[in-house]
Amino acid sequence: MRTFNHMKRYILIIILLTISALTFAQKKNYRASLIGFYNLENYYDTINNPNVDDEEFLPNSARHYDSHVYLDKIERLSDVVSQMGTEISPDGLALLGVAEIENDTVLTDLANSKKLKSRKWKFVHYDSPDKRGVDVALFYNPVYFSVLFSEPLFVQLPGGSKESFFTRDILYVKGILDGDTIHVFVNHWPSRSGGEERSIPARAAAAGRAKRTMDSILVLNPASKIVLMGDLNDDPVSPSLTKVIGSKGNIDEIKINGMYNPWVDMYKKGIGTTPYQDAWSLFDQVVISGGWLNKEQPGYHYSRAVIFNKEFIIQKTGKYRGYSKRTWDGNTYNYGYSDHFPVYLLMLKPVN
Repeated sequence: MRTFNHMKRYILIIILLTISALTFAQKKNYRASLIGFYNLENYYDTINNPNVDDEEFLPNSARHYDSHVYLDKIERLSDVVSQMGTEISPDGLALLGVAEIENDTVLTDLANSKKLKSRKWKFVHYDSPDKRGVDVALFYNPVYFSVLFSEPLFVQLPGGSKESFFTRDILYVKGILDGDTIHVFVNHWPSRSGGEERSIPARAAAAGRAKRTMDSILVLNPASKIVLMGDLNDDPVSPSLTKVIGSKGNIDEIKINGMYNPWVDMYKKGIGTTPYQDAWSLFDQVVISGGWLNKEQPGYHYSRAVIFNKEFIIQKTGKYRGYSKRTWDGNTYNYGYSDHFPVYLLMLKPVN
């Protein structure tokens, strides 16, 4: 009997150890990469550029945009950017698309700021034909990302829709994100100034320009990993996204060569990134191709979308109370950050 009991105990221990080993084997560890976007709101230097309309952002302008204001602006932007995603990854963002920047000088100054310098960020930037002289750019952490190719994509505006102005180029960057080949499009589509209806064709033209290059990539490889990010001046349910880009908010409906917009549900719940006509709009988006959605793949897959709206960047008083704490209140410096909240996506990659 004693031998039999010993045998039963031995078999039970073997079973428990086997179950424990199987349970341990089923647990996965992941490496995180964060892909974000931030409209930096009129991030100019203080030097007059005779080729663009930057007069209101000079020391002798009504805004008194001098070195004191400029350096404070850098400090505040770096406060935001340096904290984005650090609760997930100590290195913060792997990629950050930005809009409303004047030139490579302001990009260099932000990358070299006290809170960001240790990350040794690099960037990709081209001058755009925009009348105000503002461009888009892509910051990247070289530990995570390396550039293979980049180019600006010119947006031809149709007649009758802001035809007297050039708009921002779209920045296209192809690179390697920790082993994954990805394609990034940084956008700042035409604004709604002059009326939303009148400006719809302009945003459709910008969306169409990005779409043509995206389609050429997906034809060669339907599983390509594409990131379309930017201040789109349209919401996730606007025609430029749903009809031109063809993005959808239901992840179960996305084909391998389709586009997934993770911000649709947030927008429908009244959550946004910038106020427009006294209501929340969700103009700042990061939209991804179906190649990111398979969670069983060896490379990175999409996990979740985040609006970075911590308390310290929310306006506490005045007519903009509860909104993103903007840099300016008219011509008065507001000691703020931006009139947009930044956003980012969390991507995960299985590791042993």
